[in-house]
Amino acid sequence: MELWNLTHSRPDHALAAARRAEAAGWAGLCVVDSQNLAPDAYVALTLAATGTGVTNSVTRHPAVTASAAMAVQQVSGGRMALGIGRGDSALAHLGRSPARLAGFTRYVEVLQQYLRGEAVPFDRLAMDDRIAAPVAHLELADHPDASRIRWFDRDLPKVPLEIAATGPRVIEVAGRVADRVLLTLGAVPERLRWGIDLARRARQAAGGDPDGLAIGAYVNLVCHEDAAVARDLVRGGLTTFARFSVMHGDVSGPADQDTRAVLNRLHDGYDMRQHTRADSGQARLLDDAFVDAFAIAGPPDHCLRRLGELADLGIDKVIVSGPTAGSDRQQARAAMALLDEAVVPEFAAGS
Repeated sequence: MELWNLTHSRPDHALAAARRAEAAGWAGLCVVDSQNLAPDAYVALTLAATGTGVTNSVTRHPAVTASAAMAVQQVSGGRMALGIGRGDSALAHLGRSPARLAGFTRYVEVLQQYLRGEAVPFDRLAMDDRIAAPVAHLELADHPDASRIRWFDRDLPKVPLEIAATGPRVIEVAGRVADRVLLTLGAVPERLRWGIDLARRARQAAGGDPDGLAIGAYVNLVCHEDAAVARDLVRGGLTTFARFSVMHGDVSGPADQDTRAVLNRLHDGYDMRQHTRADSGQARLLDDAFVDAFAIAGPPDHCLRRLGELADLGIDKVIVSGPTAGSDRQQARAAMALLDEAVVPEFAAGS
């Protein structure tokens, strides 16, 4: 199982984080794509040569997303991974909620066509004629009859498309279309098993090999000898990922009564202006029992045991979200150092 680190997309930070992650033995690094809260993800990726965690299907045309990802693939020599979801903070700061399922489905299908080097019919590209009329209106001698990324070096491997998914319908789309499904269901084995089963059934129903579908997960994880400190450091990021399970007010996946109560409080109390912050009001809505179930927070042996449970489920990639803004900086640095020293080496290549 690979461990990837999720970090901010500020270019100078991403470069330093990439160097630190490589030295510690992380398999890769993902940067966020949220244009109002962070610099452009692909600028950071060009420096760090890694992957998005995650972009969305609204703020960029699929040809632009594909071309950017393929450019990073070329710069990095084949290390790019393109993570995508329906969008959260990137859209909230444009006054919008996550992409609708039908549009998202069409987008990821088209994106895969671009990444495979295929031609995409113009009628598959949603564009308002009020913004730009069809090229045929120019009455040129000739013009393209389909859309294709023409410049990419085909000797490089295809950029893998990884779809972040929480709700059942998005998990099914990911199971059919993605190279890897990235479940955002917390670190609860029962919930992850539910998501894995859904994705594999969808792949099989589409005529694919369910056992050939790669499965990953986003996990909020903080390694600290003091479990109470670890919980405080992980809460901010956990509010964001846990909220995906109750994004529209209905809880996704298996959940007992206490879990549903916490998720519903989180839905009703979430302030996007305090997104991911450890000192936010929503962070105080997550009790210790919820944190212990949905996140991995505690000493190295605890973290290793919980990660081992995920590997046993067949998860081959974990993207770790650690301490966030509003955390005690000294404790956050100590936690990240301990994770690098005591946990990451156990999952490094060849260990």
